[in-house]
Amino acid sequence: MQKIYDPAKYKFLRYFLGDVRDGERLKVAFRGVDFVLHAAALKHVPAAEYNPTEYIKTNIIGSQNVVEAGMYNKVKKIIALSTDKAASPLNLYGATKLCLEKLFTSSNNYVGNQNISFSCIRYGNVLGSRGSVLPLFLEQEKKDFFTITDSRMTRFNIMIEDCIKIVFFALKNSVGGEIFIPKVSSINIVDLAKAVNSKKKIKYIGIRPGEKLHEELVTSAESLNTYYFGKYYAITTNQGLTKKLKKAKMQSGYNSKDNNFLTIPQIRKLINK
Repeated sequence: MQKIYDPAKYKFLRYFLGDVRDGERLKVAFRGVDFVLHAAALKHVPAAEYNPTEYIKTNIIGSQNVVEAGMYNKVKKIIALSTDKAASPLNLYGATKLCLEKLFTSSNNYVGNQNISFSCIRYGNVLGSRGSVLPLFLEQEKKDFFTITDSRMTRFNIMIEDCIKIVFFALKNSVGGEIFIPKVSSINIVDLAKAVNSKKKIKYIGIRPGEKLHEELVTSAESLNTYYFGKYYAITTNQGLTKKLKKAKMQSGYNSKDNNFLTIPQIRKLINK
């Protein structure tokens, strides 16, 4: 990254080695910073089941360190990236991200007279990212068959460009305590495989420990505090904000099963196949 964005040219850039587990190092890194995007996390679901304490140290204690370093340095806004797995968490990874959300939204209650706010963004797997199944399908296209855990599996579809847009929206419009949710379409995993190669055979291998059939971005309980916020949804209990926003129309939350689905040709166009 230093080779691409040379600090000699971009004088506002500084590069640090460090870890979110190290609160003192974060205090140094946050000096003179106005906005922080907290994206540091351990994310692999099966690995979390096997190494729970490591996930707690990074995803929960690390997030607490980010909050404290932000307050110490009087940062203006801190936005944390969460995950659909924080909604009704089935696995430890999701539980640690739920803790992150609670840490961030509650931190707005004790900022005192500091001009600082904490908000979150919750979205599912990014299509084509390391955490999505698309890179696996593209690799398996050279082999005899695709491996799919369950034919019923669905996922929300979000592209990296959409993730960046919601981050900038949150940085510009958040007041503190919101969990921003993108409005996106769904994909059936079998359709995604067929979009990559419709002639390839499929082998079903069973759901992994801690894996859900469908992604959930808003639970039925959370839907009571979910509002339209521009092009997005926001879960919030901030009374000053909710008076200005319109309640979102959700009867049973927001999940990838009961949603609008992309067709195979639409998916093919997205992945340039």
